[in-house]
Amino acid sequence: MRPASDQSLVVVESRPFDNVGLVEINRPEVRNAINLEVREKLAAAVASFSDDAEIRSIVIAGRGPNFAAGADVRAFEKLGSADVLLQRTHRYWDVIAKCPKPVIAAVEGFALGGGCELAMHADIIVAARTATFGQPEVKLGLMPGAGGTQRLLRAIGKYKTLMLVLTGDMFPAEDAERAGLVSMLTDEGDALRQALQIAQKISRLPPLAVEQIKEAVVNGEDAPLETALRLERKAFQLLFDTADKREGIAAFLEKRKASFTGR
Repeated sequence: MRPASDQSLVVVESRPFDNVGLVEINRPEVRNAINLEVREKLAAAVASFSDDAEIRSIVIAGRGPNFAAGADVRAFEKLGSADVLLQRTHRYWDVIAKCPKPVIAAVEGFALGGGCELAMHADIIVAARTATFGQPEVKLGLMPGAGGTQRLLRAIGKYKTLMLVLTGDMFPAEDAERAGLVSMLTDEGDALRQALQIAQKISRLPPLAVEQIKEAVVNGEDAPLETALRLERKAFQLLFDTADKREGIAAFLEKRKASFTGR
């Protein structure tokens, strides 16, 4: 797949040579604010990569100096409750949250409101030290509606979450990293490069094992410990029948580099 036109609201690029799919929001003139069309295109891109056997990991970023500075507030002005209900935007978010392949967010600049929620739909968040996170919806008479209370709660705990969502204050990436929201900090302007490197590293590993690890962590997070351990154990057992397991062990014993096929 070739890169989409720079005029696209979402630029999609697949990199078969390193098995990585890249999705970039392309509205730098409004700090990559997320409107309904951007949500639709993001979901379509991630769904396409989910079905593409050549793609083993996905990176989401924003073009220009910002990841995404929230939802497009102009679009909210005339919307009523029924309008928002009928949009059913959770469908688009669910495509990202339920993607079986690892999703990495590369965050520069602002990740606010819907942008912060988008980042939290990823499995790994790589952020520049100068990046800023926040859920400022309360300042508009609203509240987060795409996981900004619940995903943040599970990432950083009740007391930090309530401080942030009740005040609408922004918090710097270094604080987010210390709180457990950010996986890795980078220099300014280097988040995408680092995210792609991590994606490439994951893409060289056995896809079925990677998929089972993600499934165990994501589905086990909110399950009772005994249930989560049972899920982990069953996934572990299933991997013993894969060609990649045989290749990985053979390569280790023969002291050579493994070549994984996803079988």
